[in-house]
Amino acid sequence: MQRFLKVLREKAGFTLLELVIVLFFITLITGLTTVYFSGGLSSARIDAAGREVLATMRYARSLARINHEEQIITIDIDVRRYGIEGHKVNNISDDIRIKVVDPFSGEIIEGKYRLVYPAFGAVRSSTIVLWNNKKELSVCTDPVVGSVIIK
Repeated sequence: MQRFLKVLREKAGFTLLELVIVLFFITLITGLTTVYFSGGLSSARIDAAGREVLATMRYARSLARINHEEQIITIDIDVRRYGIEGHKVNNISDDIRIKVVDPFSGEIIEGKYRLVYPAFGAVRSSTIVLWNNKKELSVCTDPVVGSVIIK
């Protein structure tokens, strides 16, 4: 039994070659997963920005109906900000581009755009388009129902 324990103690541990091979595979797997997930990060930013715009539009519509007064969302394309007037202003990430498609004014790619939510009645139809090099997302208002949807 003592001889067996002595042999076992002499063989315990890893060789340098085994450690180098394991470290190589760990580095390879980490590098591949980093590249894989970095591609999805820009797509996730677009989705998050779209959800924030959508939430702001729904909140403005709710405030208009609850308080019985119109709410205005101002989108400043040049400064890359949007928000309900008198409330918190949100920033748009630098890697995300924005434009507004208005049925009367056409495509707006610079300046300010005001989206008015009246206390009673329908909201003016418009589409806010967010995009980057990987994905495009449209946030549309339905003038009849007043709902907001993401396409």
